[in-house]
Amino acid sequence: MKRIVPAFLLLLCSIIGRAQGYSIGISLKPFQSTYIYLGYYYGDKKAIADSAKLDALGAGTFTGKTPLAGGIYFVVSPKKEILFEVLIDKNQRFTIKADTSNIPNGIQFTNSIENTLFKDYTVFAAKTGGIISRTNAEYQYARNAKDSAAITARIKPLGNQLQHYRDSIITKYPGSLLAALFKAMQEPVVPPASKHPGGKYDSNYAYNYYKSHYWDDISFTDSRLVRTPFFESKLEKYMTNLVIPNPDSVIKEVDYMLLMARSSKEMFQYLLVHFVQKYINPQYMGQDAVFVHLFEKYVNTGQAEFFTAQYKEFMTKRAYSMMANLIGRPAADLDMVDSTNKPLTLYQIKAELTVVCFWDPTCGHCKETVPRVDSFYKAKWKNQGVALYGVMVDGGKENWVNFIKEKKLDGWNHVYQLASVTDADNAAGRPSYRQLYDVYQTPMLYLLDKDKRIIAKKLTVEQLNEVIDMKLKNKKSN
Repeated sequence: MKRIVPAFLLLLCSIIGRAQGYSIGISLKPFQSTYIYLGYYYGDKKAIADSAKLDALGAGTFTGKTPLAGGIYFVVSPKKEILFEVLIDKNQRFTIKADTSNIPNGIQFTNSIENTLFKDYTVFAAKTGGIISRTNAEYQYARNAKDSAAITARIKPLGNQLQHYRDSIITKYPGSLLAALFKAMQEPVVPPASKHPGGKYDSNYAYNYYKSHYWDDISFTDSRLVRTPFFESKLEKYMTNLVIPNPDSVIKEVDYMLLMARSSKEMFQYLLVHFVQKYINPQYMGQDAVFVHLFEKYVNTGQAEFFTAQYKEFMTKRAYSMMANLIGRPAADLDMVDSTNKPLTLYQIKAELTVVCFWDPTCGHCKETVPRVDSFYKAKWKNQGVALYGVMVDGGKENWVNFIKEKKLDGWNHVYQLASVTDADNAAGRPSYRQLYDVYQTPMLYLLDKDKRIIAKKLTVEQLNEVIDMKLKNKKSN
């Protein structure tokens, strides 16, 4: 029996077929018979999404069966130079006609209202920004406060015009990508001092207000923001300038953002990758606890399948190395012997504070740093009740003993690990001291309290000295 497909179904299939994928026609002067490219932002990185071959008239098409992810894209010349930006959102079937000798004025979009608005704003912003820049330059010629005030009075309306332009687009096209971009670019405006508690400026109130309203106009479910050149810088500004850098505060913030982004697969992936890479080698001591938290809560629970197998293996090794030496936790004991092969473990050392120095007598940096450690020890630390536990990591016993004699490193507890102990640990699958202390380079310094809990780690000699002074001062005052 022959089946007849109703006309409305044929029409529906036709519409669906056209809706799938993308087709962006482009006519690009003066390029002919060459390849051009369509690129996109991903955080602070750039990547190529597609290429198109221009014909002898400079016309071509970016086309694909799968729709492009929304965001800010850019057209790239044959020499891989960015020519101009394009907004990609739901409508992915439009045309571009551009003369590269007259950017942005020489760009025309057909069937893309949003890109036309974006281009018009770009032209207006460039013109207004040029006037502001030239007016700003006049400050160097200002002879008094009155002159400066007059220049400021001319600049302020120009800034207001730019903001009014953005606000008008947000109002008229609230769901557009352009509106989302303009809202994301906005900074919180702290109320005037008269609105602060007590009617006068309060720095704590200003900070809390600014921080609490920082993300007001940004949705962590909007994956389009990932493909913009400013979202990552906004994120970094928040984490660097507004979040207290202690691990608990950072963990609270990253957990909140990841929770908000959970319904957006791409945003969740972007944020988790960003935070993992930021805290796997943290800027501040103790923030490795943030990476350990991310590993335990997200990576090791199957919520990060987008990481490659190789990177997962790397993260796993780093996480287990960090877990054993987080600030505040008891340091692992070290099964070592002295130069006469007499056992001398870390926990045999009794002192108010203990400095553990992992070093190599053949390492150039160690040759500079270890004598400085010794100088601080003899000049201050020894009299302050600080013990030194020096662990030879590499370099050979002969070089080690000779360096100790040559530099007169007296008063230290010099130790190394016998090969038999290392082999026994490997055979039993026990973690090595390198893993337990995350010794991936030398020299490396740790500071332990009298109970061998980790106070500080991976500091310079000068930083270590400051921490010792601070700890001893606090103890004395208490």
